[in-house]
Amino acid sequence: MNPIDIKAALSAIPAALLDPLLDQFEEAVSEYRAGDWEKVGTKAGKFCEIAYTICEGHATGTFAASPSKPKSMFHDCQKLEQHNKTRGRPLCIQIPRVLIGLYELRNNRAIGHVSGEIDPNHMDAEFYLRGMKWIVAEFVRFFSKLPVAESRAVVEAVTARTHQIIWQSGEIRRILDPRRSAEDKVLILLYAENKAVLVSNLLRWSEYKNGSRLRKNVLRTLHDKAMIHFDQKHDTAQILPPGQRKVEGADFLEMKD
Repeated sequence: MNPIDIKAALSAIPAALLDPLLDQFEEAVSEYRAGDWEKVGTKAGKFCEIAYTICEGHATGTFAASPSKPKSMFHDCQKLEQHNKTRGRPLCIQIPRVLIGLYELRNNRAIGHVSGEIDPNHMDAEFYLRGMKWIVAEFVRFFSKLPVAESRAVVEAVTARTHQIIWQSGEIRRILDPRRSAEDKVLILLYAENKAVLVSNLLRWSEYKNGSRLRKNVLRTLHDKAMIHFDQKHDTAQILPPGQRKVEGADFLEMKD
């Protein structure tokens, strides 16, 4: 999806609120593609707070200068319902009720789970992402002054299914786009792990056949570019902020045609 089109459709929302909303949304999509379910939840929580600020600004007629965390998402969203007759149901009742559900799950579902419990992080991430997509699309439907066909196209782009690029099962990792370069695969794998990873695991997960070449031609090159830190003594690699920014860049984690 093109962020410029979304911004054009949502130009009625002040940039001080719109920009952080879309930042959290796009980052959540990237985390989903990378299979980092916990981070999707983190982005969802911040997204909800910004979305509430937008709804509150519309309902009261005055947008806040910056996003703020409501004292009680449940009660503050309920208070917006009193404005629905003059300001409409979408931003006074419907979006706030979705926000209550998203925020409740995000804040009151433990990230660290009891041993033996079925880990809900993936299913929760599915709910968070679909909820965020629906809210952004509803904002477009409500605020957009673009021609109907253009607004509809933005809604369709926002709500289109997002495909993850990395699959995880226990200790197994698979890049679902085998056409990616070795450098891309390493960056994606390290981004998803977000910690030091043994090179032996990178070899196994990337299905790179030659360990010496991986270390010399891929890891050393990425290290020299400051994309990763390659610790030759401990034979580990870890992504660095420049590498994170590259992975989070527009379309990097999308499946290639």
